[in-house]
Amino acid sequence: MSNRRGNTRRNRSELRTAGLTERQPWTIPQVWVYSVVGYLLVAPAWISTETFFTCFTHAAVRHRDWSSEEFWFFGLGADLWVFMFFGLPRPLVMYVFGHELTHALCVWMMGGRVSAFKVSRDGGHIISDKHNPIIALAPYFFPLYSIAVIALYGAASLHWNMEPYHRWLYALIGMTWAFHISFTLWMIPKGQTDLSYYGTFFSLVVIYLTNLAVLTILLIVASPHVTWRMFGVEWVHNAHGFAEWAIRTAHRLRAMAR
Repeated sequence: MSNRRGNTRRNRSELRTAGLTERQPWTIPQVWVYSVVGYLLVAPAWISTETFFTCFTHAAVRHRDWSSEEFWFFGLGADLWVFMFFGLPRPLVMYVFGHELTHALCVWMMGGRVSAFKVSRDGGHIISDKHNPIIALAPYFFPLYSIAVIALYGAASLHWNMEPYHRWLYALIGMTWAFHISFTLWMIPKGQTDLSYYGTFFSLVVIYLTNLAVLTILLIVASPHVTWRMFGVEWVHNAHGFAEWAIRTAHRLRAMAR
């Protein structure tokens, strides 16, 4: 699983694994198994997307949460970053550093060891003795800089009254989350080897589903009119509707085949 092509293409990031170059005695290719899992995740992704937009509409339209401070400052931060992303030189080293650091943090959290860590404007890589889908895909769904902002705000709250600055917390979260999403969307088409380890289709479905989960958490935390219970009830309702649609479609296909 060792790959040495990471620095031959501009802005390309790579996760390398040490000590795992021996041929593994499997009969079914690993990528096939993960592709099947990816197809099985399409239904939950569809249901979760429908549920998210239902809850978002409930909060934004019915209860006018779009007019709240939290929404406006989050949107202000996100819009500011979009302007910077398309109008100013992109901070590639900052992105690559966060990308590779996320790989490394996942390796350490899972008891692995990182033996090399390289970051440059042309790309980066780490070399570790552990590899799995979470480690490979974490930089694409874990908004490291947003988590860092929240952690720093929480730490500062232990010593100072940060309540007067809470609106700027939402602005920074919006900016860093937009940083994460914009670079993720920009880097995926560039042939990232992280996505091919377990199959590109599986990786893309997981990236979409996990980023949607992060956005759902932000919605629930920011809106007083969307709760975990409400989201869960709506998800079950939409899952029931999806199952009914799937059954009806299967019956129609069977009738057409006769």
